Amino acid sequence: MTADTIDDVPAEVATIVVDLTPAAPVLDIVVPVYNEEADLGSCIHRLSEHLGAHMPYSARITIADNASSDGTLAIAKELADSIGDGRRVRVAHLDAKGRGRALKAVWQQSDATVVAYMDVDLSTDLNALLPLVAPLVSGHSDLAIGSRLTRSSRVIRGTKREFVSRSYNLMLRTTMGASFSDAQCGFKAVRSDVARSLLPMIDDTGWFFDTEMLVIAQRAGLRIAEIPVDWIDDPASKVDIIATAIEDIKGCWRVGRALAAGRLPVAELRESLGRHEIGPQVVGVPRGLTGQLVRFCMVGVISTAAYAVLYLALHSIVGAQAANLLALLITAVFNTAANRAFTFGVRGRIGAARHQLQGIVIFGFGWMLTAGSLLLLHIWAPETSKHVELIVLVAANLVATILRFIGYRLVFRKPQHNKEVPA
Repeated sequence: MTADTIDDVPAEVATIVVDLTPAAPVLDIVVPVYNEEADLGSCIHRLSEHLGAHMPYSARITIADNASSDGTLAIAKELADSIGDGRRVRVAHLDAKGRGRALKAVWQQSDATVVAYMDVDLSTDLNALLPLVAPLVSGHSDLAIGSRLTRSSRVIRGTKREFVSRSYNLMLRTTMGASFSDAQCGFKAVRSDVARSLLPMIDDTGWFFDTEMLVIAQRAGLRIAEIPVDWIDDPASKVDIIATAIEDIKGCWRVGRALAAGRLPVAELRESLGRHEIGPQVVGVPRGLTGQLVRFCMVGVISTAAYAVLYLALHSIVGAQAANLLALLITAVFNTAANRAFTFGVRGRIGAARHQLQGIVIFGFGWMLTAGSLLLLHIWAPETSKHVELIVLVAANLVATILRFIGYRLVFRKPQHNKEVPA
């Protein structure tokens, strides 16, 4: 066995112990581990036997040790020596923890055609491994993920983890426009050429690594194959569900802001990989309508709450009509900016001023509708309270919201020659 330093990663962070086969393998499977001395041996032997019996492509296993403090690293080296004379298993050791850190370091240096990873507990049935890899080897897809949330998946796990998983993926669909169904299943693969372009854009080094990779890949127009899996929960799993959920939410906020600000060069990535969008949109079929409606409603709820607070605060100072005008005007600026970036995925400064002016025009229609409703209320009931006024105004705003959504779809419609990937 020989020791080399992984390029692009400081020596104090990661070293790799490797004995490669003479010819580069088609598949390199990374198994990230941290203090797994009890389960590592059975996992690697089982995986190695499956590859030998059922995998038609040449394959290698890379054990990525994330700064284990027990005997995991020593056991990993013994396995590398004993299985296939040390040529089918290699060991990477990192001096810092983090599943994402391990995958990024090993994947970027792999000489295989396809890189993959799976959790050491092997909760996912290995019979899904070949269907996971095949679309990538054939060139049909760029990434492939195992999914526990498709109709044909067969999953055994507790109610709490089921609820958390489905809630998280619902959040991704509504807030980030994700089209994939299961971001966190520990069973994924990616073509190496795609990985080398994609990985430098990923900042997370922990559990959110998967989600960040998939979100960026989708925005770049990469094809993601989803493979239904059979999955059995490991009751001894070390994953802290609450802490992981909090970190995931923070990660979503960070990536969402980066996308909204245009700091992630997904368009350049899409262009470099040749993943151009398919032909013109089918007439009469709105693109991304469902996701846009959900995100528009989320922005609308926040805007309505802000409008109500502003209206009640300004009412006693400037009166009903002026309070309505000012509250609508202030929230309209926020509403236009939020819907521009969040709902319709239009980012960057180009066209922002024009879009705000068009938003003000749309706001004008809403203001006329609410002002007219308020005028009719005062004619019908001159002594009505400001709380009744607010109820009427909110109802009128709901009608105006429908018109606003239609107007925004026209304002933020992307030209055919420069379209973003639909959310």
